[in-house]
Amino acid sequence: MKYRELKTKYAEICISLSARRLKPAFDLIGKLISENSLGIYYDEYRNLEETYHYMLKYTVEGIVDPERQKVYRKLIASVFELADKINEALLLRVSPSVEYETKRFFRTRPIDNLADHLSESQLDSSEEPSKEYQQKMRRLFYLVWFSDKLTAEEAESLGRFSQNPKVPVPHKSFMVTAVTISLQRFFDPEKFNLLFNNYDSEETELNQRALVGLLINLYKYDARLPFYPEITGRLKIMNENTGFKRNLERIIIQLIRSRETEKLQQRIRDEIIPEMIKISPNLKNKINLDSLMEEGLSEDKNPAWEEIFKDRPDLLNKMEEFSELQMKGSDVFLGSFAMLKSFPFFSEMVNWFMPFFPENPDISDSLDVTDQTNLRLIEAINRAPILCNSDKYSFCFSIQRIPKDNLEFMKQAIDAEMDQLKEIEQDEVLLDPTRRAEVSSNQYIQDLYRFYKLFPRKGDFEDIFNWQFDFHNKLALGDILKEDLTVLRNIGEYYFAKNHYQEAAEIFGYLIDEQEQNGELYQKIAWCHQKTGDFEKALEGYLKAELYETNQLWNLKKIALCYRNLKKPARALEYYQAVEKAEPDNLGNHLNIGHCLLELDRFDEALKCYFKVEYLAPGNKKVWRPIAWCSFLTGKKDQSEKYFLKLIEDQPNRHDYMNMGHVQWSLGNRKSALEYYQKSISKEGFRKERFTDEGQPKKGFPEEGQPKEGFPEEGQPKEGFSEAEFLQVFEEDLPRLLDQGINSDDIPIMLDQLRYFLKE
Repeated sequence: MKYRELKTKYAEICISLSARRLKPAFDLIGKLISENSLGIYYDEYRNLEETYHYMLKYTVEGIVDPERQKVYRKLIASVFELADKINEALLLRVSPSVEYETKRFFRTRPIDNLADHLSESQLDSSEEPSKEYQQKMRRLFYLVWFSDKLTAEEAESLGRFSQNPKVPVPHKSFMVTAVTISLQRFFDPEKFNLLFNNYDSEETELNQRALVGLLINLYKYDARLPFYPEITGRLKIMNENTGFKRNLERIIIQLIRSRETEKLQQRIRDEIIPEMIKISPNLKNKINLDSLMEEGLSEDKNPAWEEIFKDRPDLLNKMEEFSELQMKGSDVFLGSFAMLKSFPFFSEMVNWFMPFFPENPDISDSLDVTDQTNLRLIEAINRAPILCNSDKYSFCFSIQRIPKDNLEFMKQAIDAEMDQLKEIEQDEVLLDPTRRAEVSSNQYIQDLYRFYKLFPRKGDFEDIFNWQFDFHNKLALGDILKEDLTVLRNIGEYYFAKNHYQEAAEIFGYLIDEQEQNGELYQKIAWCHQKTGDFEKALEGYLKAELYETNQLWNLKKIALCYRNLKKPARALEYYQAVEKAEPDNLGNHLNIGHCLLELDRFDEALKCYFKVEYLAPGNKKVWRPIAWCSFLTGKKDQSEKYFLKLIEDQPNRHDYMNMGHVQWSLGNRKSALEYYQKSISKEGFRKERFTDEGQPKKGFPEEGQPKEGFPEEGQPKEGFSEAEFLQVFEEDLPRLLDQGINSDDIPIMLDQLRYFLKE
């Protein structure tokens, strides 16, 4: 059996069991056993199927059994577990992933022996862990990772390990991750219990990692949780803790925020770095780094900094925006540290999950920790809340590559800032006691993100950061979230702010059903549907919002917009005219009125609107195009020619060339018409208009590959029509051409002549 086929069949079995369709599940399991020589599981399979047959028989015969549903749920759980074992056995045969490559050659030994040994042999807190101890920790991680189902003894020993005050917190946290990814690989209620127990720990790093692990696995196994009341029951007990929902809300938002990381990195690459490269040659001289260090740090901004950005105010604004995102926990450093994951440390798979601690022997192996400069740097790195654990290791290992002069410079800066950093940390914790938990969970999520996105064989793992993380739609956590509508609203608002409109609309819709209806929610739901292109639903929401006193003028504009997109210009016109009464000087609204009149074939009225806009805003070039077209439709051909010429001399698009061809033909200039038609199709025609002979963009034109607003028209390609596209648009325009006196008998002749021109 091939890996992909196995993956598909296992998914089908799980879906059938979740939907309580046991017959199809049994059929698939039976085939897997017989076709893959897995007779070791046959007796268990037959016993479960026979049990189900008896249950069906008793149910049909009407025999009353108060325990039937309990037995039924337990039976489904047992079938799930049989499917898990069969799937795992086959994965060990066929999976090409590094996970199963490692598991095949990894010699297992009892987890409880090693865990107890490490717990009992832990050195005093004043001593650093040895290399041997560290290596045993890694081995324990692998043992946990590759365990399928933990025995009661193994679970107890791991519990003792986590509760032992002599075991350093980083090592306990390391094992929490081992349990998390082991559970992702193979379902086991005992692993869930370990995560629940670690969430109860008073150690922030421990309980935050445990909660992240719980959320990931509750999301993954949501469909089967109804058959495990011991897990859902434990979740309900956790929910009785007043701080649980706040933790839940925060980590859900952090997981959702992780979906923005790649977009954020793209913005940094495209917007920030190119601009910084332009100013970097003069940066050192402009801000006089040496004098800054001599003067010490000041609370005031250096006036010279403003000088750097005086020609690039947008860059300064973007940098401030990214600084704010960084303070809120956005992952702004992924790109910076992506290239620093090639150190030998990261060749060991489990090290990607290792919490950072200065005593780690891997650090002392790479750096001279007797050097005070190195020690200060390591201490500063350890305290940095904006760096995740993985990046802290990258930073440490890169120190050896930094020139000594630069290291001394960094040391001076660190000496000046360390005390201030400590004060800031203390103040933050005093102002917000949950701040430490927020930093810890966010760093851990970023560590996981780096593994799933940067690990050389990341394709061997299911990327959890491609999941929707729509916890509100899940069975277990959805009910908990819906108990507190404030928490649900906060999550919905975050989805909305980050443009995840489908999820936001789902949450807002639920809130509408559960809370007193209000205009703001209707407007936000409508906006979500508008942004996803569902104008029918958007209109429905805006019309409901119209009944409330919530930003009515804005609402009128959105209703009009929806009617226009639904090809109902008459209804749109009514709403734009209502807006006109409130905002008589709104030129954009006058343009929209003109567009509606144009779509209603009321060309003279539309033309008056467009001229009004041009009169009130002479520099507005957007109005030239509709004036030119309306002038043509009303028979004002010379006027139309004048405006199309202005467009062609400025920033033409393919429709401008085509429409100018129509005008020239209607004026009797057939040769000129053919030339403009040819330009509307020819890519070269566009290049001649947009570029000099030397290939440089003409003034006012965008560089190739860099569209400018209004050029070309939104949704249109930068180049000309294909021949088929031209003929389609020409067919649509044909009635207008005939209205302007073009002889229908000449049309096929002109089009054939155009085809000859194109071949030339």
